[in-house]
Amino acid sequence: MAIDPQFETNRETVDEHNGHAVWGPVEEPEKLGIHGTHVAVDFDICLADGACLEDCPVDVFEWVDTPGHPESELKADPANEAQCIDCMLCVDVCPVDAIDVDPGRAGRT
Repeated sequence: MAIDPQFETNRETVDEHNGHAVWGPVEEPEKLGIHGTHVAVDFDICLADGACLEDCPVDVFEWVDTPGHPESELKADPANEAQCIDCMLCVDVCPVDAIDVDPGRAGRT
């Protein structure tokens, strides 16, 4: 199941992590929510294959440890989402559609 592109409407901001919003629900370690706003990563479906880290030309993503998560114990965190140039490479290469980039959300990071 892909990230919900309407997460801003369907979820609430429940926390902040590395300077970006976290959209709930969060029930660690199984549910970690969606991280980021302009560049949003659904931590609950991210498999940590690294394609987004490898392909992003402006280094938006950094690895973050998520011990005990059932999908993977690493996640691609949009720690530098303000650097995003909306090229959509990360969206295109994510094998599980865990990433959504919306230029319309850029002003809300």
